[in-house]
Amino acid sequence: MTAGQIGGVSLPSKALLAPMAGVSDRAYRELCMQMGAGYCVSEMVSSKALSFGSKKSEELMDISAQERPCGIQIFGDDPSCMAEAALSAMKNHPDIIDINMGCPAPKISGNGSGSALMKQPERCGAITEAVVRAVDVPVTVKIRKGWDDGMVNAVEVAKICEQAGAAAITVHGRTRQQYYKPPVDYEIIRKVKQSVRIPVIANGDIDSAKKARQVLDFTGADFVMIGRASMGNPWIFSQINSFLRNPCEPLYEPTLEEKLDVMVAHVAKMVEYKGEYIALRQARKLVAGYFKGIRGAAALRNDAGRIETMDDLIRLKNKALHIH
Repeated sequence: MTAGQIGGVSLPSKALLAPMAGVSDRAYRELCMQMGAGYCVSEMVSSKALSFGSKKSEELMDISAQERPCGIQIFGDDPSCMAEAALSAMKNHPDIIDINMGCPAPKISGNGSGSALMKQPERCGAITEAVVRAVDVPVTVKIRKGWDDGMVNAVEVAKICEQAGAAAITVHGRTRQQYYKPPVDYEIIRKVKQSVRIPVIANGDIDSAKKARQVLDFTGADFVMIGRASMGNPWIFSQINSFLRNPCEPLYEPTLEEKLDVMVAHVAKMVEYKGEYIALRQARKLVAGYFKGIRGAAALRNDAGRIETMDDLIRLKNKALHIH
């Protein structure tokens, strides 16, 4: 089944996994794809770091067969450096190259990359064009509503990127100034969709199957991209798929036991890929997500912040089951 296409790449579902730094690593992407996500994207990779031969950046681009179709996301502010980074990423055979023009983090936007590019629409076009020329896979661009309330230019940037050869645009309906604070402006996503001919992906606070349907209907977007709402809840992808197929069918809700089994399997995969020391420290905030909404969640999340081994994780799982 195909829910749509980006360039020549067929996506089996309209619910896509957003790239999240420090979260959407290979284990996370594999899990979400298994749970029904139609596409996933790597954590963002620095074009500058790649040009210096950074081993860590190289590792971020590892893609496995279980997570296709998968894109690699790169960031930077120099067109030729970005083109080189895209070429370097191609060694991992991504299905798509994604350009980050939306990250609000000061260490990214403070250096002129990420959402700071929204202040320079022409440069957005130059970067897109350089990357499109460098690779033979579709190139997509992720933008925000604008830099701040005085500079809301998502429509302008989207048109420029389309002109430069972008195959799709993801729009996060907030300005850089807003970071992740409410509200999300879905109207701006609708305006972008009306102004370009390429697929548009709606992003920002889509946290349930019902919300996904509403956002797709309101914006006319081709896909929705789910980020933080998938943390501790990878089932959101299959729920969205099911609701889009048949809104009358009851949504599948995992039992607590199933939730915690998936949590343990998820972290075990991270350990397999990164080793226990690194994996468990990175997993702390992910583990906390699995306890959302259950009895004793605050104390369990607190404990999650201290796990160091798989044994600690199993003990925490048993404690959560015991509370219930």
